[in-house]
Amino acid sequence: MKLSLAEPRYLKDSISIISELVNEATFKITPQAIELVAMDPANVAMVIFKLLSSSFIEYDVKKPVEVAINLNNMKQIMRRAGPNDMLTLELEEEKLKITLKSNTKRTFYLPIINTEEKEQKIPELDFGVNIKTKSTVLNEAIEDADIVAESVSFIAEEGRFMMEAEGDLSKAHIEIKDDSSTKIDMRKKEKLKAKYSIEYLKKMITAGKLADEVVIHFNTDYPLKLDYKTLDKVSLSFILAPRVENE
Repeated sequence: MKLSLAEPRYLKDSISIISELVNEATFKITPQAIELVAMDPANVAMVIFKLLSSSFIEYDVKKPVEVAINLNNMKQIMRRAGPNDMLTLELEEEKLKITLKSNTKRTFYLPIINTEEKEQKIPELDFGVNIKTKSTVLNEAIEDADIVAESVSFIAEEGRFMMEAEGDLSKAHIEIKDDSSTKIDMRKKEKLKAKYSIEYLKKMITAGKLADEVVIHFNTDYPLKLDYKTLDKVSLSFILAPRVENE
């Protein structure tokens, strides 16, 4: 196995984002892509990651292999990757060998760990609305909501998408209309509303550095899914459980 990336940021940024939610993870390296499906330790959020072989300049994988690693350790190494570095991944004696090469060559060895984690299946979900908008639009809205509360309600109705957060004294209301930069596709005609943790959302929306657009899927009192994709390169999706109000 030998994989070489001329644009290390796709892996570097992805690892940085995923490590905020997951401590240890098993990557599946297939002839088509590097893939990961993992839950956070609290079982509140799922991460679905795919880095396609087409984003590499060398991608030599004869047969699928699974590599479990500590993501914080990998993040520390990835931080050392500069924008002009060639990043190469290889397997060597139960270790992941990471080489960074520009005018200098630096080699790191990351131990492959044993995890008890069972294989995660991506759930089949039935969403009532899909909203495609600029990543910056969602980021700004989450930051606005974060000022007043720990959770935010996502609300969709014909032609508009709203986010509301309410604290003890303060309230925030953000309205995003269906226009040239935002497309709202309602599967159901009724109003939809669900509440989610801002702490988790703030970690997820950092994926905006990978893709200019995000697709938001949700339903009433139902999990949220955020999709970030860069064509022929990388995709990073998150599923977040809703906060259900106790009567």
